[in-house]
Amino acid sequence: MVTEFKHRAIIDTIPSYVQGKPAPRISGLTPYKLSSNENPYPPLPGVQKVLEEGPLQHFNRYPDMRGTAICQRIADLYKVKLENVVLGAGSTEIITQLINIVAGPGDEIVYPWRSFEAYPIIVANAGAVSVQVPLTADCRHDIDAMIAALTDRTRLVIVNNPNNPTATSVSRQEVEKLMAAVPPDVLVLMDEAYFQFNQDPDRSIARQVWDRYPNMVIAQTFSKAYGLAGLRIGYGIARPEIADAMMKAALPFAVSDLAQTAALTSLDLEDELMDRVKLIVSERDRLMNALREQGWTTIPQSQANYFWLPLGPKTDQAYERFRQQALAVRAFSGDGIRVSVGLPEANDRVLALCQELYNDGFEA
Repeated sequence: MVTEFKHRAIIDTIPSYVQGKPAPRISGLTPYKLSSNENPYPPLPGVQKVLEEGPLQHFNRYPDMRGTAICQRIADLYKVKLENVVLGAGSTEIITQLINIVAGPGDEIVYPWRSFEAYPIIVANAGAVSVQVPLTADCRHDIDAMIAALTDRTRLVIVNNPNNPTATSVSRQEVEKLMAAVPPDVLVLMDEAYFQFNQDPDRSIARQVWDRYPNMVIAQTFSKAYGLAGLRIGYGIARPEIADAMMKAALPFAVSDLAQTAALTSLDLEDELMDRVKLIVSERDRLMNALREQGWTTIPQSQANYFWLPLGPKTDQAYERFRQQALAVRAFSGDGIRVSVGLPEANDRVLALCQELYNDGFEA
């Protein structure tokens, strides 16, 4: 029996966020989850040791809601002030905070598409309107089209760099062009969840231009490069008045003491963590080079810890082939498949299957 209840009509139109599925269990094959862009390596031993010795003893107490210690450390790292930093349960909550403070019914949020699948969900929940700007033929942001999409109803423009799921980079010149075109009272969000993996020499790093643009907001996370996805901690960098408004929209006590302590310790072990980032980048580049040697020409050069297989109408069929090999990947029906960089043995199995797919004519 279905319970009828009064609710906002827009809720019926919003799809639920779909989490990356675990790998199927198949006899004789080690399963690998490559569907959520997670770091394949566990937190560093030093992080695990600190967590065992400290915050586990204080679960009966609320965490510091402001996240003063970790926010001050982030402020010091980026040479900003404490009032410029806001904490969230992952960068997804930072994005949610920002959209909730700038947009409501009738307001427009401009962002590339295909991009992070949470964007349309968050925008719709705010009652605002998504203005999805198609990517270019090579799966990159179409900056000119994004500029053309601006109207007097635009309240936020989102740049996803590197773009999820296509793993493509946005250049410094493109960001400068966009910022010059966006009105100063319209915010621009630089969503940089994967920026540590971006090796493009022309890449834009938001902090390098943030001082010149008061309407720019940066969102980053400890989920990917730092391997703390399960602890849910991210942060935003913005002008004090914007950060203060975002904190009003934050879920109280959303970031646990465990997460804050892990993030602080991770920053203390930055050199070790960056060694792991280099390891993942090395594996990613190995994948890219091998895929090119196989004959794939439509796969964009990845600047993240995942790569994009643009398979078009053959996406669902290819997805089943991955499942048959005990590989969980993220399929976007009709568009393509996103494959996270995993352990070397997982990547080897991905390459073997990609060769089969190419030989069977799957390249879009």
